[in-house]
Amino acid sequence: MAEAVEPGSDDVRTTANGGGASDSSSLAAHRVPRERALHSAARRPSPLKTVDAPARPASSRRGFRHRKGVANLAVMTFAAGLFATVALPAYAMNAGPGDTQAEAGQVSATGHQKLAVSSDVAKASVVHDKVSATSVADLEAQRAAKEAAQAARRQATTQLASYAKAYSGPSAADYLKNPPYPNFSLSQVFQVAKKYIGTPYVFGGASPAGFDCSGLVMFVYAQFGISMPHSATAEAAMGTRISIKDAVPGDLIAMPGHIGFYAGNGNILDAPDSGRTVSIRPIWTSNYYVVRIGIKK
Repeated sequence: MAEAVEPGSDDVRTTANGGGASDSSSLAAHRVPRERALHSAARRPSPLKTVDAPARPASSRRGFRHRKGVANLAVMTFAAGLFATVALPAYAMNAGPGDTQAEAGQVSATGHQKLAVSSDVAKASVVHDKVSATSVADLEAQRAAKEAAQAARRQATTQLASYAKAYSGPSAADYLKNPPYPNFSLSQVFQVAKKYIGTPYVFGGASPAGFDCSGLVMFVYAQFGISMPHSATAEAAMGTRISIKDAVPGDLIAMPGHIGFYAGNGNILDAPDSGRTVSIRPIWTSNYYVVRIGIKK
């Protein structure tokens, strides 16, 4: 009688009639290929199931390219801004107390700076130099005046030489030693001065042979015992200034570089200049003053 074998069991039991060896060999032969097959199946990788990804819509691909372009533009803008910030001077990035945040941001973003110009500078006036040139006529006039001055000096030298020979009477120094008019008045001074009308003008002259302006005054006042220098400025400084309304003949009319006797009625008695003689003439200028020497009227 054969033993029953449980299904799925690897145990082999012999039958009662001794047929178990033959059956056991058959089972062993059947089990070995089965085990190899199971072992091979365990080592063989399981085939992967391919899953198809859903197709990306065309609009999604375009959006991706757009975002990529925006990102590139942002990076380039940032790099340019960074370079401009580095290139700016330090003070350009520091907003002053009066600056707004918007102005500071504009300087950082655009790289531009604002320069305030004072209104004084903006309104500064321009002055042009004037250029003048001397004409030929002016040069000729200057040359003629120079030649005339040289001729006058030569004539004065000649006159002075002849003047020394022409007069042999007392000099001013002689009169000071023995004045002919010990009792005097301004009216008498003027009468003495009138005696020399018609005497020629001689530069440096101080005698009846020839007078210059201060030589005439010195010579006349010497006859009253009053010593005066041979200089118009120094003679005027010796007296006291008075008003023209208080002036009488015999007072002195002084002006820059010239002096003479007041002759009344706005006139002067003086030795004028080269080529002319002692005379009475109107006072020709308002630039004068009256001086009285210490003689009572």
